[in-house]
Amino acid sequence: MVSRTSRYSSPLHAAVRFVTQRLLLKPLAWSLVTMTVEGTERLKGLKPPYVVVANHSSHLDATSIVCAIPLTVGRNLATGAAADYFFTKVHRRIFTALLYNAFPIERSGIRNRRSVAATLLSEGVPILLFPEGTRSRTGAMVPFKPGAAALSINQQVPVVPVAVVGAHEAMPRGRSWPKPGRPPMRLVFGAPMAAEPGETPVAFSQRLAQAVRDLFDPAADEMGIPRIDDRPPSTKPGAGPTSDQRTDDNAVNSTEAPTGDEQ
Repeated sequence: MVSRTSRYSSPLHAAVRFVTQRLLLKPLAWSLVTMTVEGTERLKGLKPPYVVVANHSSHLDATSIVCAIPLTVGRNLATGAAADYFFTKVHRRIFTALLYNAFPIERSGIRNRRSVAATLLSEGVPILLFPEGTRSRTGAMVPFKPGAAALSINQQVPVVPVAVVGAHEAMPRGRSWPKPGRPPMRLVFGAPMAAEPGETPVAFSQRLAQAVRDLFDPAADEMGIPRIDDRPPSTKPGAGPTSDQRTDDNAVNSTEAPTGDEQ
């Protein structure tokens, strides 16, 4: 019997994604910004499955991560996308699948007994989530929702914290294309983390958020931009789906700059 999630780890799909991500999307994205990638040596020895978490302030975030993570560990990295938006139209479904290995996140507020994210992790597929739940309007971080930490604990998989630095300055919310002049960005991968014995998802989620800050701030200092907590507070997401299911409807759009959608 073929698993319902088999396409996420299919060698054929991986080969197609290599072309679309590394030979098409990455050169385009890197031509629009001046990208520096740091910390990939911390992923040496990492084996799927795992969860990637990062701060989120720009349409550039997901694209940067899926294009920069080493293929040796990230070939099958899957990114969450809102089921009621990206999986209702054929062209959107194909677009997100080709570029982001996207999987659907139900936002109805009704939980499935077993989420697709949990199923993917159980089958060895790493996933990318943005625990803030939506893009920040100022580049400041809102508290991480505990869903990603809970997945890590329940599935007994590590979490890789990532800081995306300069994306808000390069392409803040409201822009559909990066600012001219190839603005600088840095992507900083942290060492994989695991929950401590008895640690709750909320406590682990707070540690993950601090890890992202610790990666972000030194890079921000060197780039001459505000630290993550020195920015004006971002407007909180409005009421809607449950907090660990809320997503940003417009985080993937084939008419906009390269990007991805997430939980």
